[in-house]
Amino acid sequence: MSQAEVVGGLHAVESLLANTPERVKRLQVAADSVDARLGGLIARAEGLGISVERVRRDRLDRKHADLRHQGVLAWTLPRHRATEADLADLVAGGANLFLALDGVTDPHNLGACLRSADAAGASAVIVPRDRSAALTPAAAKAASGAAETVPLISVVNLARTLRTLREQGLWAVGLAGDTDTSLYQVDLTLPTVLVLGAEGEGLRRLTRETCDHLAAIPMAGSVSSLNVSVASGIALFEAVRQRARG
Repeated sequence: MSQAEVVGGLHAVESLLANTPERVKRLQVAADSVDARLGGLIARAEGLGISVERVRRDRLDRKHADLRHQGVLAWTLPRHRATEADLADLVAGGANLFLALDGVTDPHNLGACLRSADAAGASAVIVPRDRSAALTPAAAKAASGAAETVPLISVVNLARTLRTLREQGLWAVGLAGDTDTSLYQVDLTLPTVLVLGAEGEGLRRLTRETCDHLAAIPMAGSVSSLNVSVASGIALFEAVRQRARG
């Protein structure tokens, strides 16, 4: 892929400049909306030798109506597309917490899951090549910079990848609402890949059958399920809590 990508939003652009400034070709900023934070971002970009184009905010709104840009857009070189080989390298290097998403097709949910994965210290988010949201500008915006720090690894066959991870010593823990096992009863101090499906549909059959454990988030109210990004955050931070307790 050689076409430039567009990243919008203060968090996302700040993360680009902090982590991969070599990808940034130029910025567009809303000259009539510059506050202290945006001014600092402009100064940082110019200090890195990155061109900054100042335009009217309504021009950004017209051309990027589907993106909450917060007054700043970065035009970037394509990001590295992580592969199954990168996943193997992470496991070989000792990575022991991953998030796998089965059939999550909403880019905002994908971005929010990346954000939770970053906050919890997960090494990567794994998705199937088909039936998954792509890392669109909307997903990158929702990730608030995590798209630059957490690899999104697209795999041909998720169930097969989970089997490979199990053979390499990780435990696959799938979240499902129809099991009596609570997530809080599962040992997440072990090397773990947490596996979540889309809200409503849940895990596909082969994915479900490949998991070592199925566990549910206890629900005290009247709703039957949680948004996948919320459920991901709960599961990831339960692993963080258990590991901190030691």
